Amino acid sequence: MDDKLFDRIIHGGDYNPDQWLNTPEIWDEDMRLMNLAHVNSATVGIFAWSLIEPQEGVYDFSCLDTIMDKLHENGKAVILATPSGARPPWLAEKYPEVLRVEENGIRNLFGVRHNHCLTSPVYREKVRNINRMLAERYKEHPALKMWHISNEYSGECHCDLCQNAFRAWLKKEYNNDIDDLNERWWNGFWSHRLNSFEQISSPVNRGENHVSALKLAWKRFVTDSHISFYENEIAPLRELTPDIPITTNFMRMYDGIDYQKFAQHLDLISWDSYPAWEKGNNEEESISVAFTHDVFRSMKGGKPFFLMESTPSLVNWHPVNKLPKPARQALSSMQAVAHGADSIQYFQWRKSRGGHEKYHGAVVDHCGHENTRVFREVTRLGKQLELLADITGSRTDSHVAVVCDWENIWAVRYFCGYNNNRRDYIKECEKWYAPFCKRGIATDVIAMDADFSKYDLVIAPFLYMLKDGTAERIEEYVKNGGTFLMTYLSALVDTDDRCYLGGFPAGNLKNVFGIVCEETDSLPENMTGKASFNGKMYDVNHVCDILHADTAAVLGTYESDFYAGTPAVTKNTFGKGAAWYAAFRNDDCLANDICQQLIAETGLVSDAAFPVPDGVQVRKRGDFLFVLNFADDNRSICLDKEYTDVLAECPCSGTVSLPECGYLILK
Repeated sequence: MDDKLFDRIIHGGDYNPDQWLNTPEIWDEDMRLMNLAHVNSATVGIFAWSLIEPQEGVYDFSCLDTIMDKLHENGKAVILATPSGARPPWLAEKYPEVLRVEENGIRNLFGVRHNHCLTSPVYREKVRNINRMLAERYKEHPALKMWHISNEYSGECHCDLCQNAFRAWLKKEYNNDIDDLNERWWNGFWSHRLNSFEQISSPVNRGENHVSALKLAWKRFVTDSHISFYENEIAPLRELTPDIPITTNFMRMYDGIDYQKFAQHLDLISWDSYPAWEKGNNEEESISVAFTHDVFRSMKGGKPFFLMESTPSLVNWHPVNKLPKPARQALSSMQAVAHGADSIQYFQWRKSRGGHEKYHGAVVDHCGHENTRVFREVTRLGKQLELLADITGSRTDSHVAVVCDWENIWAVRYFCGYNNNRRDYIKECEKWYAPFCKRGIATDVIAMDADFSKYDLVIAPFLYMLKDGTAERIEEYVKNGGTFLMTYLSALVDTDDRCYLGGFPAGNLKNVFGIVCEETDSLPENMTGKASFNGKMYDVNHVCDILHADTAAVLGTYESDFYAGTPAVTKNTFGKGAAWYAAFRNDDCLANDICQQLIAETGLVSDAAFPVPDGVQVRKRGDFLFVLNFADDNRSICLDKEYTDVLAECPCSGTVSLPECGYLILK
């Protein structure tokens, strides 16, 4: 499917007209307000099942027909959702098997969202039926531009249907050979050797919950169950509307499903971004959000993604829900566009009058009119996005990648050993991403089985688990001239969490990196060690590998404890490339300092030809250069030449002052 799906940036959000059935005059007011706000799309039908099918086999499309027509008459694109995220009460009442069973073995009552069994044949049939009804009715409607499948897939079910499906999945995964599974799960430990697949159940607190291979297998099964459920959902849509793109909205680094695997089944990635602004360090949060944008952008090889949800003001689900400062939402939105978003959409268009999310932010508040700060900001942003129409479809060219792998997220969480209290794989990946983000160097964030060859530099923090073939691909990459960095506790286990034999890092990676890890030490919360790199001293926090250097050059050593003088940072020349190893965790500036040297050695270049002050992010996308101020005060930018200020539509040169939450878009 073409990268350029639309000739404009989609600007809109979740619209729930079915909540206003008794006041249909509000629908006309919504059209007026959408036009004022420069909104060009609406996402409808996400939780509309009970509206469309109020009783089994009884359908009423009159409301949706009216809304689709009104939106089209007002020039709005419609992203039409399938309603499987929340089933109607009659469905749960008549077919209780569609409700989930929790870990405790008790089936849920009807309620909330995502309370459905993914395996249930009844639920799959009912979902496929209503989706076919939607596709048949609206396949020719001129407003329909995209399908939004369900909403934020998540959760798991432990019912008998799912247990049987899990066992069938295991039989396929382990070639119907229980002895093979016993060996790969190392079931001789604690007398866990199994005689049949029927003896296996999902990992739960009241049963088996210490076999990490079982927990990894369960997560893979849950992922495949979601993908299978999704494929069941979209089958009638593919058949009846083959040219309409299909997506489902992911959540920020949600690890209940392997998004990197799920992404291959989507036409484009979309995700819901709710940064925690004004809660402390906005600059740190901005880097974390930039990282997440690049995670999702990288899932489809750099294709643009959709920001399917964001808040135009606040949320309702933090312990304390503080209002973002004026222009913060616009700055956050422009950051998304800079990193590859072809849409800025909100949850929600109009605040609900009742229900759980009635105090969640919206473009239209309970007052119901346009004379609010939030509405004015959304309108201003809508006008600015119209000036960026040429950016749609454009990709970002990255020469550096950080490996952040979903299966490794699980593996890092499940193993027991070393420092069990302080282990945050995603934060570690963000730490090594940050130096490039701060310097304006575009960075992909990839799975460990992605293609390394197109990058000059690949960084793989805490790469504890290796998927099949990863070690060989790292070796090939370095041999052919790439620069690869790993950190502590890397290359220890296979995909069943079995330790590699013969020393760490696994296999021939000992030769690639020119080291052997002899032991690993863990430090309590109130204890730090010392290590040096290039003559500078650093704290050793929480965990450190004790190395023996064979062929590697030692660039840093430990300066404390019984392993003082042993290697702490190494670099090995292997073939045409270089393999670095940072053996200890440091929560301060080690990653920044090592990356500074790596940038110099690999010749990576910033998107900005001018100095980038602290707190400011610069990102080039297509012909547009975004300069974004996430600092808590004003910043001055000294431009290297004359540009065109796209938003002001005038020349821009010299020293420019960016206010807090300010941004420039240059051409």
